[in-house]
Amino acid sequence: MTVNFPLIGEPLALDLLNTRPAGAGDLIAGPVGLGEWLTAQAGRVAPLDGVGAAEVAAVHAVREAAGPALAAVRRGERPPAGVLRALNAAMAAAPAHRELVWGEGLAAPERRAAAPAQRLAAELAEAVAELLTDPRVGEVRECEGADCVLLFLPANPRRRWCVASACGNRARVARYYARHGKPGQADAGTGVGV
Repeated sequence: MTVNFPLIGEPLALDLLNTRPAGAGDLIAGPVGLGEWLTAQAGRVAPLDGVGAAEVAAVHAVREAAGPALAAVRRGERPPAGVLRALNAAMAAAPAHRELVWGEGLAAPERRAAAPAQRLAAELAEAVAELLTDPRVGEVRECEGADCVLLFLPANPRRRWCVASACGNRARVARYYARHGKPGQADAGTGVGV
């Protein structure tokens, strides 16, 4: 089974929140989905040898805290104390430190001395913290597509949809049929509902 993630490449915290798109359920509900999401995030999250129930639970805990925290910060409000405690606990469970290593040259990658689930949760919680403290957090938008709940941080201030070729195209088709008075035609043959 291959999971199709509708939007990848936003800030890591938004990619995490976007794993529950409308009508598709939880794309990382189990180890297979989470493993595929981590593969899609290659280079952004430290690789794991395997994904099990502990990693799924740890990621879900971070995602459950990230949603209300982002919603509050976008409104200019203080996030709930329990949400901040959960994110801080995830980061504290696997603090990062740099370690000098010699390979093709000298490098200083981050290391975390913790179980894989704790390391993954800490990385994701740090990504959430980066987003929440980013001066552009107020620019995070929810897709304007009908029934779409995906979030994005627009590079262009005119961006309105998560994916222009999906939600944007559906909106354009709906407007076309609305203008040309062809009710019921918007979903005929396109698989798009109005």
